[in-house]
Amino acid sequence: MVQKAEKIWMDGKLVNWDEANVHILTHTLHYGCGVFEGIRAYECTDGRSAVYRLTEHMQRLIDSAHILGMKLPYTCPELVQAVVDTLTVNKMKSGYIRPLAFIGDGVMGVHPGANPIRVAIATWPWGAYLGDGALEKGISIKTSSFTRHHVNAMMTKAKACGNYVNSVLAKTEAVADGYHEALMLDTQGYVSEASGENIFIVKNEVIKTTPLTSILPGITRDSIITLARELGYEVLEQLFTRDELYVADEAFFSGTAAEITPIREVDRRTIGAGKAGPLSLLIQKEYFRIVKGENPDYASWLHEYKV
Repeated sequence: MVQKAEKIWMDGKLVNWDEANVHILTHTLHYGCGVFEGIRAYECTDGRSAVYRLTEHMQRLIDSAHILGMKLPYTCPELVQAVVDTLTVNKMKSGYIRPLAFIGDGVMGVHPGANPIRVAIATWPWGAYLGDGALEKGISIKTSSFTRHHVNAMMTKAKACGNYVNSVLAKTEAVADGYHEALMLDTQGYVSEASGENIFIVKNEVIKTTPLTSILPGITRDSIITLARELGYEVLEQLFTRDELYVADEAFFSGTAAEITPIREVDRRTIGAGKAGPLSLLIQKEYFRIVKGENPDYASWLHEYKV
């Protein structure tokens, strides 16, 4: 269950959690045309608080809205400040941040007409997304019976609310079958991504990840590519197949919620040694050093705030 905070930022105002409501005829509730982000704030090792790559996330929110033809009534700097204000009023030194832009009530029917574009930002405490022990031990996943969106059927570069019906179906199926997460293939049969994470595989210390075809351009994904190359590893953005994943030395997911989560099993096939691999753990360790403010080379990725 989501743990309540005191306030939610809604349309430019901080309102009480229980009063952040919308009308039942809100257009996005019926037709799914909205956009959102998932962002994390961390308490750094030295006691500071910082949001990870906040500006990039808010710019992606704006870009996602633009792709869907929604003009947000706030600028990127205004949205960044709204996140800081919400964390501050809720006295949260760390936590999860959920901005949501949606089409409000007015006309009904598929075309939203001149219905207002509304924006909300909620924050709450959140731990490991894929369960206790996932970061250390790795998780088991299955290939979904649901295919990831074709690039001309849905706008795959937008973090759009409606896109995630596909994810809900895949994740629900995987959990019902006893797995932690779903692996989704694209319409050509190549590995795409998970229900809410990007995927990396490792073979002979070469790292490979799906190119920006059917996938959402993950901000954590971009961080890992940058970090791994700085550490001296070759990173290829290249299509790969499910059986190539089966014989990988290591595999892991990346995402704001999942952070760096190793994969120990796919479709009842053990990946590598059946546990988090050494390169996955190294990337994970260095990633957490960055988000905890321990690596000054990446200080620009941290947006500090005071509680």
